[in-house]
Amino acid sequence: MPETATVMVVDDTPTKRYILSSWLRRSGHTVIEASGGEEALTLLAAQHVDLVVLDVRLPDIPGYEVCERIKADPATAAIPVIQVSANAITVADRAEGLERGADAYLAEPIEPAEFAATVEAMLRYYRARWRAELMARRLAGLAEVTLRINESETFDELLTVAVEGSAELLGRYCGTLALMPDGRTRRYRARPGERAAAAPAGPDLLDRLSRMVQREAARTHVFTLHAEEWRGLLPDVRIEGSSTGVLCRTKNSEAPLYLGVEAEPPLDTDEVNLLRQLGQELALAVDARRAYAEEHTIALTLQRSLLPTRIPEVPGLQVAMRYQPAADNIEVGGDFYEVLPIDERVLVAIGDVEGHSLHAATVMAELRHAMRASFIGQVDLSASLDLLNQMMRRYHPRMTATLCLVLIDPATGEIEVANAGHIPPLFSGPGCAYHNLGNLLLGALPETYTVDRLKLPPGGTLLLFTDGLVEDRHISLDESMEAARRLAEVVEDDLEEFADRMLAAFGAREDDVALVVVRRDP
Repeated sequence: MPETATVMVVDDTPTKRYILSSWLRRSGHTVIEASGGEEALTLLAAQHVDLVVLDVRLPDIPGYEVCERIKADPATAAIPVIQVSANAITVADRAEGLERGADAYLAEPIEPAEFAATVEAMLRYYRARWRAELMARRLAGLAEVTLRINESETFDELLTVAVEGSAELLGRYCGTLALMPDGRTRRYRARPGERAAAAPAGPDLLDRLSRMVQREAARTHVFTLHAEEWRGLLPDVRIEGSSTGVLCRTKNSEAPLYLGVEAEPPLDTDEVNLLRQLGQELALAVDARRAYAEEHTIALTLQRSLLPTRIPEVPGLQVAMRYQPAADNIEVGGDFYEVLPIDERVLVAIGDVEGHSLHAATVMAELRHAMRASFIGQVDLSASLDLLNQMMRRYHPRMTATLCLVLIDPATGEIEVANAGHIPPLFSGPGCAYHNLGNLLLGALPETYTVDRLKLPPGGTLLLFTDGLVEDRHISLDESMEAARRLAEVVEDDLEEFADRMLAAFGAREDDVALVVVRRDP
């Protein structure tokens, strides 16, 4: 807010209006004159006014009422009003004026020095109030932008929110430069109230920008670049005028991040501090998002390294396998599957160790390898599950796991099913149905695992999946399992298409999903 102000003088006496206006102009203020209350309210609605000098006795609307209407309108409520009068000069008059909204009350005759001092005091107070309200709005805006930055799910959304929010918050053209996870530098820019636009930038642009600023700035540095300096960095971009920006680097960041705004008019101290805070918040969010992406990649790589790398060639059977990690989980899980030829038969297994952690993944690996080892000397599903149950109870007494074993003879279609607490296999196709629920999960209590003997007809399809496919916090498990059963009543000729459709039907999941589909050749 400027030190000189725009002041409205409202008085129906031309001579008095002239005298008050001349005193104000002598102090450097801009003066708007009105001869009545209606004219004053109309002018206030049309243009910016910093202070109103208001006569109490007006020919159309009393000055007290004009003051009340100014204070009742949110658009003008903050404007200070000084009431003046040559007639209403008693203590009661002054009290009424102040009670009805006036910020000061002067009774005539008024001394020029007293009038000027009162005007400056009112302006000084309301300038301080205006700055405080502006800072409060900016801090609220900063909190909102920071919240939206931290809620962003992708790098593109994060940087778009940051540049749009910064432009709106500071009321200036804004741009940012950031190194993306793929190693490319991207430039985002936006004007207040407009959508952000993104474009590629030179691969070494951030390094060149870093070399232009003073090196004593450890992690954050605010600086101003002129248009010709920017044209040297971005020769293909038309840039007019200077810009003030902040170059931020976090402790673990590989490259700095730049956030800047146009520097005309120059930023005040509060705006510079706000820009610095926005830059730091953005750098931290980018660094966290980058670390999350790297951890998710590492977790996914580790998870996949513990699962079969290929589908084995099994004469007489078609097999499709899927593993889909949870949408918002960077930790490794305990879901696993196995397709293992054993002489003339094939073992299909699917299981899930409780929890999401490195420990769950290591227990899953132990369980999978122990299961494979259990079939070296003998092929007995019940004995294998009993051995695995003992292993879990002895070496991992506080953990449990589910496991379903299906042993298939492709030539005859004979199958054996033993289930330790897992979602039962689903015999897919017309009239499809789940198998029996099975026995207790592994690691809970001593258990005798039963083996059911069935037959898979030529062309028959068997679907096994982990609970991540159907578990949903808002839908009962029975409903989700029935939805999966209905979907499986139709099986595509291509099992890969069938597997993809089953996954797509349930969308992004909150838990990992493992899925195996087996079809006996017609």
